[in-house]
Amino acid sequence: MIHSMTGFGRSRFEVAGRTFDIEIRSVNHRHIDLRVRLPRFLAEGESLVKSMVQKGVGRGKVDVVIAPSSQSAEMSAASVVQVDEMLADRYLAAARSLARRGELETALDISTLMTLPGVTKLAEVSVESEELDKALRAGVQEALDAFVEMRAIEGGGLSREILGRLDTIENLVDSLSARAGQVLEVAKERLRKRTEQIRQETGLLDEARLHQEIVIAADRLDITEELVRLRSHIEQFRAVLGSAREEGPVGRRLDFLLQEFGREANTVGSKGSDASIAHQVVELKSEIERIREQVQNIE
Repeated sequence: MIHSMTGFGRSRFEVAGRTFDIEIRSVNHRHIDLRVRLPRFLAEGESLVKSMVQKGVGRGKVDVVIAPSSQSAEMSAASVVQVDEMLADRYLAAARSLARRGELETALDISTLMTLPGVTKLAEVSVESEELDKALRAGVQEALDAFVEMRAIEGGGLSREILGRLDTIENLVDSLSARAGQVLEVAKERLRKRTEQIRQETGLLDEARLHQEIVIAADRLDITEELVRLRSHIEQFRAVLGSAREEGPVGRRLDFLLQEFGREANTVGSKGSDASIAHQVVELKSEIERIREQVQNIE
């Protein structure tokens, strides 16, 4: 099954009493463009996140954002307050000395003491690497599973639409093939009538020249080869769609095949000298372009 390059997945995990949200989203891109944003607490897990996502994604611009579920919970669980008691004692001693010297009534209060430089600082809670790795891996995998599932569901919709349009193109090829034979016979008959008219007017009949003109007209109007190649491209396109995920990303291969579709359609249009063929070629090109728009979304 083909996968769309548009997807979204979300999960939540907890480690060391802290809760984090994970979001993975992607849009179209020619190659894989992966960006990961992590809080400082999880910075060492960036390589793990990238490795896991790259295993599940072949193409697309992918953003992975991991953030604390709430700022207040992050602060309370992320940090502990450390107090330098020896430095605080020095501040207190100095304050008492100044108070006695200046015969002041008030000494240093606790709220002021804790704001003095170096007395307190916030320190992050340490977490074992193994515990952090396990929690992060589980959270990323859950979000990645939801993300890949969404891309698969959207890819299924794209596949059904494309296959329907391929059926339309195949019907157009059949119709062009039938009409091309009629156009060729009409051209041959027109040449014969013209040759007969010349014979009646001049009394001359050049059978060799008539045969040559018929051959030239047949070669100029014959679109059989182009239609055969179009049928081959349709078969290849269906085969590639059916082998998706087994052979990895197929979007670029499908895009290349569509270029071949367009080339054959242009040749048929340039050879066709019939209004009906011209109209069908326009419809054929329209269907090819509609498929191209959908292929731009395929991984």
